[in-house]
Amino acid sequence: LLSGPMWAYILAHENAVPLWRSLMGPTKVFRARNSVPDSIRGAYGLTDTRNTTHGSDSPASASREIAFFFPEFDEQLWYQQEEPRLRRGRVYYSAEQRVHCV
Repeated sequence: LLSGPMWAYILAHENAVPLWRSLMGPTKVFRARNSVPDSIRGAYGLTDTRNTTHGSDSPASASREIAFFFPEFDEQLWYQQEEPRLRRGRVYYSAEQRVHCV
């Protein structure tokens, strides 16, 4: 259920799942506000079902969710071709293309 616009992203980092979950804060907004008030959910969450953000809980969940939101994205091909390029070069974000580029 959406109550407004939604943006879906694929985050690429060696530890993307735990790092993003740390930035989001606890799923329970009350806990987020009290234990990690500067987290995304602590600062912007309204209720447990309107907690402003979602993040996969494991790499396997991330793969399933990426396939759902980005059916044209080939994860294996990305790991073979793009990921090594990102590790070698300087990366910048292209707001126009909404992707990181080398």
